[in-house]
Amino acid sequence: MTLTIDDTHRADLASWVSSAQSPSSDFPIQNLPLGIFRAANRSDRPGVAIGDQILDLVAVAEQGLLDDDDLSALIHECEREGSLNALLAEGRLTLRALRARASALLRNDGEPGRAAERLRVAILVSMTEAEMLIPSRVGDYTDFYASIHHATNVGSMFRPDNALLPNYKWVPIGYHGRASSLVASGTRVKRPSGQTRDDGADAPTFGPTRRLDYELEVGAFIGAGNALGHPVAIADAESHLAGLCLVNDWSARDIQAWEYQPLGPFLAKNFATTVSPWLVTLDALAPFRAPAYSRPTGDPAPLPYLHDDANQRAGAFAITLEVSLSSARMRDEGMAPMRVSLGSFTSMYWTVAQLLAHHSSNGCNLEPGDLLASGTVSGETKDSRGCLLERTWRGSEPLTLPTGEVRRFLEDDDEVIMRGWCERDGFRRIGFGDCRGIVGA
Repeated sequence: MTLTIDDTHRADLASWVSSAQSPSSDFPIQNLPLGIFRAANRSDRPGVAIGDQILDLVAVAEQGLLDDDDLSALIHECEREGSLNALLAEGRLTLRALRARASALLRNDGEPGRAAERLRVAILVSMTEAEMLIPSRVGDYTDFYASIHHATNVGSMFRPDNALLPNYKWVPIGYHGRASSLVASGTRVKRPSGQTRDDGADAPTFGPTRRLDYELEVGAFIGAGNALGHPVAIADAESHLAGLCLVNDWSARDIQAWEYQPLGPFLAKNFATTVSPWLVTLDALAPFRAPAYSRPTGDPAPLPYLHDDANQRAGAFAITLEVSLSSARMRDEGMAPMRVSLGSFTSMYWTVAQLLAHHSSNGCNLEPGDLLASGTVSGETKDSRGCLLERTWRGSEPLTLPTGEVRRFLEDDDEVIMRGWCERDGFRRIGFGDCRGIVGA
């Protein structure tokens, strides 16, 4: 499905929700991401982010503002399920229609906007009065390894003479994660226990990880699924994608180092994965597309099932990604979080469409609401590395916080805040909202 720039992307569009006009807002009227929220006297239900408010889609439907019986029925089904799955299953055309209607209702000109503004008390909820949930009911979660810079850095730590394995440039590497341990942004993450073995020790021991880490990732929610035994062609892959979010795939590096050979990640990775609350639709991201990663001379071209000319021209997303860290002492002393890394999602070796096409290439059925994560997003520079394993180079180059505290890996009560945003001349900046979590029970 072609992504087009239309009237909803106009930089001069303004909303009657005044906070949406703030240049620093992640949620101007040009964005309109979807989420599931919980608030007093309201069931868990779908909403749209606008400035510092949530447009309650159930209330909008009840007030007759959607002007579409089929959309209203889908919104009520999402309310009954407490997830966006029913809406996602309808595919991108339905998501586009809902976004267009939300845009019309939130504009400060035109009769739909005037009608909605008159009902603002009924249809708006302040974000400060709402709890955000994971947008979909995730049946399956897959984590990829799509950053060649991350793969090379990690490989060089453990295999200095063979940093990047020979299959990496041919096949998108991934593993099946644990959907049951996905948690919403803001959830505290308990330090996991597991087997570790110190260098030179004869036997492993069992206890809490001493090398807890974060991983900065971008997640993709599946919209319309594919039937079992029916692969998705690379040219059709994006028609099965609903939108993107931010993901923190927490990792216990000492547990991982002991257990990952020969079969790969297991208990070091499945104890918690934080998901940001807002699904930013692919239509909202249309102005911020970029060419796929430019492979160096000598690298193999993707096999035919992973190659599409349109995907090569604009298969990447120009998302700036930031990780900040705050210790308990920093918060007690009123200090702002310290930026740890700043990078771009354009640095990924494989596009999201390639990840989806490969995932389904053996006939695997992806279902509405499933989550695919990119793997750690790291760039070429030290300050664009997306995890502490790389940023501190396995702990040998520790970070010093503004308080003088030193961090090789995460300590109890540390808070990790991830943010992402898109900017381009001639268009409004849009963002993803925070993906955050604090270490501790």
